[in-house]
Amino acid sequence: MAEAATGLDLGHVAALLAAGVVAVPIFRKLGLGSVLGYLAAGVAIGPFGLALFREPQTILHVAEFGVVIFLFIIGLEMRPKRLWGIRREIFGLGSAQVGLAGLALTGVAMAAGVSAPVAFVGAMGFVMSSTAVIVQMLEERGDLPTPSGQRAVSILLFEDLAIVPLLAIVALLGAFPWACGRE
Repeated sequence: MAEAATGLDLGHVAALLAAGVVAVPIFRKLGLGSVLGYLAAGVAIGPFGLALFREPQTILHVAEFGVVIFLFIIGLEMRPKRLWGIRREIFGLGSAQVGLAGLALTGVAMAAGVSAPVAFVGAMGFVMSSTAVIVQMLEERGDLPTPSGQRAVSILLFEDLAIVPLLAIVALLGAFPWACGRE
């Protein structure tokens, strides 16, 4: 039943696990980090490598499940007292990073001739970072408990919070075609 829903069989699962088990230690030994190892493993067994998976949709559910589990683990490590202690950094540094970078990228896109709503949506897409990837990299380097690591986590947490209102803005822009230059 699960195989019909995802298109994965036991061989696919074994290939995914084997690729990760082989690639991650190699990349960590090279000092490149486990995240890059997992990405390289995915490319190696995917449609542009050994083609063990011809359709990217085949492993989409596994990838989504992995990200959800990783974010759950990150959430378990966050202590309310620690979050309260960095609240100024979360809302100060986070809003500054999202706001200023979004404004700058929107301006660059508009200067290139892109309409304001489209420029805004594109810019905000570039502004957002992957919490799962960056926290893992910080942890592997031992930078997570440092002041700069805590500032990075603060910005990432604000980005995670900001995604909800940003998606609402995108939905509103999509609801009014004239706002995006489409009639």
